[in-house]
Amino acid sequence: MEPIIALQRVSFSTSHEEIIRDISYQFAEGSTTALVGPSGEGKSTVLKLAAGLLIPRMGTVYFRGQDMATMNRGQIMEFRRYSAVVFQDSALWANQTLYQNLELPLRLHFPQFSRMDREKRMQEVLAEVGYKKDLLIRPAQLSMGEQKLIAFARAMLCRPRLLFLDEWTESLDSTAAQRLIDRVKYQKAQGTTVILVSHDVSIIKTLADTVVLIHAGQISRILTGAEIAAADYLAQHIEAGVLL
Repeated sequence: MEPIIALQRVSFSTSHEEIIRDISYQFAEGSTTALVGPSGEGKSTVLKLAAGLLIPRMGTVYFRGQDMATMNRGQIMEFRRYSAVVFQDSALWANQTLYQNLELPLRLHFPQFSRMDREKRMQEVLAEVGYKKDLLIRPAQLSMGEQKLIAFARAMLCRPRLLFLDEWTESLDSTAAQRLIDRVKYQKAQGTTVILVSHDVSIIKTLADTVVLIHAGQISRILTGAEIAAADYLAQHIEAGVLL
């Protein structure tokens, strides 16, 4: 089966340092892959490269076999409608209300929707994540946890089939976090492809079909199936980069 996303000899650097070095990996369609490792080792960068949000310095990123760098505007828009990203910092538009933050993806990808259609879909996803407060306020008026709820709701609006989740349960209490984990479980059951970054070993072991260990900007090990449940050293690797 052709992978949904493939990285071929991908490297990425800033003006100050090399972050990713010569990574090749294929993300299987319908699977959940956890990118795991210590902070600052390149996990979020790999996720953003796979999502087409960063341009590699070297190498190629493919979506269903097509070089993402060669996509035209229409193909990019279709990819954006098909996929969704929840960023570690939520990435809500600070100068827009929560209503406007949520409405924008529906206006962009479903221009045929009436205002009533948009509001109905917005209320559906807000109920799923458990957000019940005012939508006519700006993100700065929310706690970090509440911002995560809105960011996750925004990602789910267009019913994506490819989810990129970067520490999407951080800053949430256990009840709210479990609600979002359950939503991801539901998406998995529907065949959605999930690529996630998390420091929570219990989440990784609960959701991941494959764990990709990243250390110093490279893939150090790949775990699948029973290997994940048995990998007691995951917490060590996440905290300190211990490779056993």
